[in-house]
Amino acid sequence: MLDKIINETSKAVVASIEGVDDIITALRTAVKKQIVGVFKDIGEIGKSGLEEVAAVGAGAIKGAVKVGTPIAEATKGTVRALIVGVSDIGGDVIGATKKATKGVIQGAADIGGDIGTVAVAAVEGAINAAKVIGVDTIKTAEAAITGVLKAADDIGTEAASTAKKALLAAASLPKDIVERVIKGSSK
Repeated sequence: MLDKIINETSKAVVASIEGVDDIITALRTAVKKQIVGVFKDIGEIGKSGLEEVAAVGAGAIKGAVKVGTPIAEATKGTVRALIVGVSDIGGDVIGATKKATKGVIQGAADIGGDIGTVAVAAVEGAINAAKVIGVDTIKTAEAAITGVLKAADDIGTEAASTAKKALLAAASLPKDIVERVIKGSSK
């Protein structure tokens, strides 16, 4: 089921952004349509473990990069669209944030993308989404960082180290929150 979602999302993203001028808007629209469609197909979002969010995220990254979208921009747009889409259908925004960031890290790893770049862009996209939908940016940032670290750790020690270093070095992210979540994740 999840592999099917990844493949369908990748194809939908490619079809949506190929040949358009505003790639990021087309990407966000395609991703949002995918996540809303997935939850309509499986029924009530509350009964889902939100793994579908990660699958859509992974598929979107694979599709966007396939047609030449810069991975950082694809990541930001994908994470933002996933969180906004889940919010629009009344789902768990914090849970979706963790899964969205996990999905883009997994998708990037599958295609050999830069984990550090994707880690930072994923958290930036989540913070942007929180502002758009009016939820707590600190809790959203914490959830995004947690999702990134979990996904990177699942990939391996090198990916985890790369993600942590990139998050700590990013001037665009709240350093105190990054440090607190990293410290908490290593217990």
